[in-house]
Amino acid sequence: MIFDPTIFFEQLVNPAYFWGALTSIGVAAFSLVIATVLGFFLAVGRTSKKSYLRGPSHLYVWFFRALPALLVLLIMWNALPQIIPALRSDWYTPFIAASIGLGLVEAAFMAEIIRSALSSVDDGQELAGRALGMKPGSVMRKVILPQAIRTALPPTGNEFIGLIKYSSLASVISLKELLTTAQVGVNITFRYAEYYAVAIIYYLVIVSIITIIQSRIERRFLWTSRGLKKSTSPLSLNTRALATVPKEK
Repeated sequence: MIFDPTIFFEQLVNPAYFWGALTSIGVAAFSLVIATVLGFFLAVGRTSKKSYLRGPSHLYVWFFRALPALLVLLIMWNALPQIIPALRSDWYTPFIAASIGLGLVEAAFMAEIIRSALSSVDDGQELAGRALGMKPGSVMRKVILPQAIRTALPPTGNEFIGLIKYSSLASVISLKELLTTAQVGVNITFRYAEYYAVAIIYYLVIVSIITIIQSRIERRFLWTSRGLKKSTSPLSLNTRALATVPKEK
């Protein structure tokens, strides 16, 4: 049985693959949002000097970094509804279970990314903000986070791409994402090469688009940094010049 281009091109424009791709992107996006929000608080807790914040944050990261994502998905879909009756309702779909499950796992990794990004900002930045009379929340929002975001962008983009691929694990909980769509066609026709080749094309297109968007966002932050350096350099030169002027007696 040789490769049939007709089947390949027919499946390439099949709407089922398009919706499967959107499902994979949707799961990855919602999971990343959950992971980023939860990971931020975990990162703040891990860098806190208070033990009652640092301890639980460290425990969460240790626990979910040790669990396989597939096991978490099976717990979210099979075990939790057994314990929590509210999850047996129709609103609790495989999409929601997969988004929350992958988000909880990814939060442990995002916590480390955000923690390293926050640590990359010099402590003097916070002290300078406090010296200007800014509250701790304002210092974090207006001084530290804008600088930390640039450091966190590249690994966050990589994690998003990884989540798109990890969404294929949700096939075990009946989520019809991109790879499941291809697998359904394979089970019916036994044409492995054609259907899997279509899935490969879709994954390549998705990752390529995300990579382009990520690179443009990174260039935008890099351009802003360069612009600030250019705009502040004359001021710094003038400041140095004034500092060298001898004081009058």
